[in-house]
Amino acid sequence: MNFEILTAFIGATMALAFAPGPDNIYVLVQSISHGKSYGMATVCGLITGCIIHTTLLAFGVSAIIAANENLFFGIKLLGAIYLLYLAYKVFKSDASLNFNSEHVPKKSLKQLFVQGFFMNVLNPKVTIFFLAFFPGFLFSETMSTVWQFYILGGLFMLVSFIIFSIIALLAGQIKTYTLKHKNSGFVLKWLQIVVFVGIAVFILI
Repeated sequence: MNFEILTAFIGATMALAFAPGPDNIYVLVQSISHGKSYGMATVCGLITGCIIHTTLLAFGVSAIIAANENLFFGIKLLGAIYLLYLAYKVFKSDASLNFNSEHVPKKSLKQLFVQGFFMNVLNPKVTIFFLAFFPGFLFSETMSTVWQFYILGGLFMLVSFIIFSIIALLAGQIKTYTLKHKNSGFVLKWLQIVVFVGIAVFILI
């Protein structure tokens, strides 16, 4: 078992979870608008949805690895290209952060959990991202690839849950800080670019 690969995976996941995206921005807006518990309900829904993507990845890609190693390398290559494409999209995007919480409808905690779950499960971009991200971090030559994907999925969910929870609980302070420090968006934008490019390179090495 290669713990260096697992450590790299955890570090990359942390950076991705901190970088502004539709999920953590939505958590932030719910917390600012209605309170921390509403942000946390959204977090739980989003993270639970990752179980579905992990399962699809674990059994689908594991079958491909068993059938054809060259095809698996092709998946990793396409994954790296996709991550570079994401880096390019971030590079072309506006660096400003928009935490507008006006006119956000209030839903029950259960409704937010269910909405967060389906936001994740029904988003094909999450499936594509998992397919691009996870295969490059398989960490053992002896352990079943199904178990490896589930371990990576569990670590991804745990790290994301912790960081998203921090975002939900500190929503007010985060908004205040970013409004005071106008370069925050620029720094976070380049964090995303570095992380996407770094993961793409790691996958291909």
